[in-house]
Amino acid sequence: MKIYPVVMAGGSGTRFWPLSRVRHPKQFLPLVSSKPLLVETLARLKGLAPPGHTYVVCGPSHAAMVRRLLPRLPSRNVLVEPVARNTAPAIALAAWVIGARDPDGVLAVLPSDHHVADPRGFRAVLQRAAKLARAGQLVTVGIQPTRAETGYGYIRLGAPLGEGAFRVQAFVEKPDPVTAAEYVSSKEYLWNGGMFVFTARAMQEAFARHLPDVAEAMERLAPRIGKRGFTAALARTFPRLPSVSLDYGVMEKARNIAVVPGDFGWSDVGSFAAIGEVRPQDANGNVAVGEQTLVLDSAGCVVLGSGRTLVVLGMRDTVVVDAGDAVLVIPRERSQDVRQVVEALRLKRLTRTL
Repeated sequence: MKIYPVVMAGGSGTRFWPLSRVRHPKQFLPLVSSKPLLVETLARLKGLAPPGHTYVVCGPSHAAMVRRLLPRLPSRNVLVEPVARNTAPAIALAAWVIGARDPDGVLAVLPSDHHVADPRGFRAVLQRAAKLARAGQLVTVGIQPTRAETGYGYIRLGAPLGEGAFRVQAFVEKPDPVTAAEYVSSKEYLWNGGMFVFTARAMQEAFARHLPDVAEAMERLAPRIGKRGFTAALARTFPRLPSVSLDYGVMEKARNIAVVPGDFGWSDVGSFAAIGEVRPQDANGNVAVGEQTLVLDSAGCVVLGSGRTLVVLGMRDTVVVDAGDAVLVIPRERSQDVRQVVEALRLKRLTRTL
């Protein structure tokens, strides 16, 4: 069974300013280790699929960086969206390109900017999901909740399908704290981790049924795939496609949806606060990155240096980020509000560091 990982690398990552920039977003940052998140994502696919079967979807401004960071990835396997149109058109592009190569090939659509502590367990879950996909199911990977998280969507489990898999009863939007606690205590819900597994043929059929405009556009492009003129034809077609997520456009409407639970040390590394979950901490719960970064008489802080001396003293639950040309200091509990900072900088036309 051939698996074709499709790594989605088109995000902008505004929650990680000042480290992330328009041309250097989150997936290119070394937030968990010394390697960029994108490089770590491809590394944990070893043993699941060779580089020649792996694809990365990104925008025009990031294609050169993707190729530079992933020299073993064939250049043709970098699928460049002419413009951003959310996840459904991007995944449709991958489904038709890979379908032209192997109609029954199994695609594993994965985010480029998440962390997995147990790569072996992660690959095992994808293998289980691939078996279901070969049987015609559109499969999502659900994450076993570890807390009543309000920042994630949830998947409600339906009837069991055997081998630890379930029908999907419903996709649920981000809940309030009370509802999230009820979900976790019921044992009937998983976090929606944004990972999907299906055959190219099954997803093409799903697009034809639920997003026919996208399917028709891809069918018109299909004869040009792998041939001269495809890039120009894609540039004319893609901007006219609807901007819609795969969850909303397909997965929430289809009936052949299954979920495989996963428990492999997953984190979406969704903010600076999350770095405390994936990086080593000192005895006081501080994370300090940088040879010249010191954290003294403090607790629960995330401090990221740029190489110059950075000292934090007497702070509690604070994020301090020195990017060399910009500094951010915020309470750790407000890490999600970094987007407000980016918007404020735009409004004041202080765009040099964006």
